[in-house]
Amino acid sequence: MVSFIKFATDITAYKIKAMEESGKIAAINRAQAVIEFNMDGTIVTANENFLGAMGYSLDEIKGKHHSMFVTPEDRASPAYAAFWAKLNRGEFEAAEYKRLGKGAKEIWILATYNPILDENGKPFKVVKFATDVTAQKMKAADNDSQLAAIQKSQAVIEFNMDGTICTANENFLKAMGYPLAEIKGQHHSMFVEPNEKNSAAYRQFWEALNRGEYQAAEYKRIAKGGREIWIQASYNPIFDLNGKPYKVVKYATDITAQAIGRKKADNARGLIDAVAAGSEEMSASIREISETMTKSRETSKVATTRVESADLQAQKLTAAAQAMSGIVEMISGITSQINLLALNATIESARAGEAGRGFAVVASEVKNLASQAKQATDTITSEIDALNTISGDVASSLTAIKAAIAGVNEFIASTAAAVEEQSIVTADMSANMQRASAELA
Repeated sequence: MVSFIKFATDITAYKIKAMEESGKIAAINRAQAVIEFNMDGTIVTANENFLGAMGYSLDEIKGKHHSMFVTPEDRASPAYAAFWAKLNRGEFEAAEYKRLGKGAKEIWILATYNPILDENGKPFKVVKFATDVTAQKMKAADNDSQLAAIQKSQAVIEFNMDGTICTANENFLKAMGYPLAEIKGQHHSMFVEPNEKNSAAYRQFWEALNRGEYQAAEYKRIAKGGREIWIQASYNPIFDLNGKPYKVVKYATDITAQAIGRKKADNARGLIDAVAAGSEEMSASIREISETMTKSRETSKVATTRVESADLQAQKLTAAAQAMSGIVEMISGITSQINLLALNATIESARAGEAGRGFAVVASEVKNLASQAKQATDTITSEIDALNTISGDVASSLTAIKAAIAGVNEFIASTAAAVEEQSIVTADMSANMQRASAELA
């Protein structure tokens, strides 16, 4: 009978551990770029993630030195030699590295270089685990560049969510006239007017920021010494990883000069509008004056016509008076002849004696009538002379009135011309004022 003796060792734990480590390595290979090096830096192998990131096939890099992935400047530097010396001492290396892929394409990796030790604790190879962070690095560089540009061109200040000041750049400090030490830890309200500080609107402003709501507008602020300053600013809540705002960054531009200029322009526009309105009223008044002048000129023409008619009638009256004077002269001649005849009749009746007494009576009556006719003609002559004098005075007065009316007509004409010219000037001025107001708007 043959007997068998079995000697066995339980390797279950070892097997499980090996499987676990194998699983971990497989997971790392799936997730990360992995490459292995000999201790002299030559490449042993690399996984697909590494090859895809660098743009090479394994055959193109196997047996080559790690330095193919670094810039010529880094390759020749003491730091690079120290890097490999450290790995050869079995020391772990981890950092963010700039590397060159195929075609000298710049790649940034977050990597660990891990010396693998033999049973004697001596490193015999280096395994590198890397993550391509090029996109993140470029985005971070772009963000850093933008922030640097903003810091150069704008006034920037940061606040805690309670409104206390954390820090501010030189542009902000210069605009407000403070050193950082005088404002750090102070509340934002030091930059606003006292009546605004205690207002409901100011409380709501900070409540909105604490809700994560962006605020942007044109703001009036108070600089050091009570100096008034105007800014165009945005207040930007910055969020933590949980989406909760933890600080506020304000970007601002000093627009004091523009604000003052705009205020002056508004004042000027108000004045221009007032002048334009006054010009319009003046134009209306001038039009009324022009219309009144036109009516006065027409009335003056009517007066002139009537004076001319009255002058013509006065001339006719003078002519009639002169004609009456001729008649009166003729009557006077007749009365003189009657008186002469009466005298002759009286003489003849005296010669006739008693027989001519009756004739003498008639002659006397005739003489009396002739005397009365003479007195009447003298009276008429006096009246006609007075009438001639009055007619002459009327004619002189009418002539003077005509001259005065002519003067008035000339004055009206010159005034109307001046009013018309002034109306044109006023209209131009009003139009220019309106254009100026439109330009300032």
